[in-house]
Amino acid sequence: MKNAVVALDKVTIINEKNVIFSDINFNVEAGEFVFLIGKTGSGKSSLLKVLYGDLHLSSGNGSIVGYNLTQLKDRQIPLLRRKLGVVFQDFKLLPDRTIFDNLTFVLKATGWKKKDEIKARVREVLQLVNVAEDTKKFPFELSGGEQQRLAIARALLNHPELIIADEPTGNLDPETSQEIMQLFRKLHAEGMSVIMATHDYNMIMKFPGKIFQCDKGKLNEVIAKK
Repeated sequence: MKNAVVALDKVTIINEKNVIFSDINFNVEAGEFVFLIGKTGSGKSSLLKVLYGDLHLSSGNGSIVGYNLTQLKDRQIPLLRRKLGVVFQDFKLLPDRTIFDNLTFVLKATGWKKKDEIKARVREVLQLVNVAEDTKKFPFELSGGEQQRLAIARALLNHPELIIADEPTGNLDPETSQEIMQLFRKLHAEGMSVIMATHDYNMIMKFPGKIFQCDKGKLNEVIAKK
């Protein structure tokens, strides 16, 4: 597919000697919002790990944002991740660094050099996710929702082609979850491709997208009832 940001063809995924998926196909076109659903342990996180280079394909063919997953070398993984924004359930912020330093750390690690450009980009992404106040605060001084917004800001720093979110509302209360989902929908409306793993079925009903279900080693598209 010409506009596919993700294309998996007859893929098998094995994690710690367990077959997680067998002979699956999965395609995501540029600009799509895709939900991965399934019970805990059904393989959602393993599939996402393959996409951001943390787990190798066992067989089959796969590509993501122009990188061949079948031939992906360890030295290419940092380059791949510059084209992706990854958001986790537990935020994975650096606790001993301020809001500002959490973001500048990523920019410097991915090759940004000029201080004024770094400052400007940090300011841009914080405004985008509506966490634009005191950048000298530490993550522990923020609410759960603010921490997740900061994690999303971090994911946006390098203008990614695709955002991968693994249970991004899993640690948040329902109201805050709604706010975070609204933010993802806003990013999607601006043209961002999004793949989100979730077990929150209510959220899927409120924020429709393409749905794939992970179940017993298979990945099946779910056609939502109208």
